[in-house]
Amino acid sequence: MREKILRASIPLFDKKGYSETSIQDIVEVLGVTKGTFYYYYKSKQELLKDINVTYIQNLLDEQKKILNDDTKTYREKVYNNMLMVIRTIRNERQSARVFFREMRHLEEHNLKLIIQKRYEFRMNTQHMIEKAIENGEFRDRIRPDILTFGILGMTNWSYYWYNPDGEVSEKELVDLYMELILNGVKN
Repeated sequence: MREKILRASIPLFDKKGYSETSIQDIVEVLGVTKGTFYYYYKSKQELLKDINVTYIQNLLDEQKKILNDDTKTYREKVYNNMLMVIRTIRNERQSARVFFREMRHLEEHNLKLIIQKRYEFRMNTQHMIEKAIENGEFRDRIRPDILTFGILGMTNWSYYWYNPDGEVSEKELVDLYMELILNGVKN
């Protein structure tokens, strides 16, 4: 039931926002009582924390698979990391929007946990870039920290504007991003 509550709340938080979604809204969708909600969650805040933790932890788990794949170059790992983020946003679009938009409603102790996990994701991405530079796959004049922020900015904000059912596939989008990263726009 805990997972059902979590899954039922995501579309509500996405559509109405965290603040405007009541526990009553959530239990009505599920056809259960508030007592059922409170049996599994102490508060709506705990539920929002779980949505955020689930989203970022899934990304971290997938990222670690990419990072530990010894059959790929670090350039390929950077590419696969970007593709994984775009695919996750496609597959978990509502969760992505809740993660990015509603994080501001997390209480400080919950927010610290999410920030720590986001930091881990960022540092894993930066590590891939540093190794690509070290291996000669990327130019050595690049600042890995700034490139990391650029890549994460491009991929993470796609939740807002990218239509995975539109004319550009997720692979084409990542190919374009990699072309920009590797070659820029200069003719």
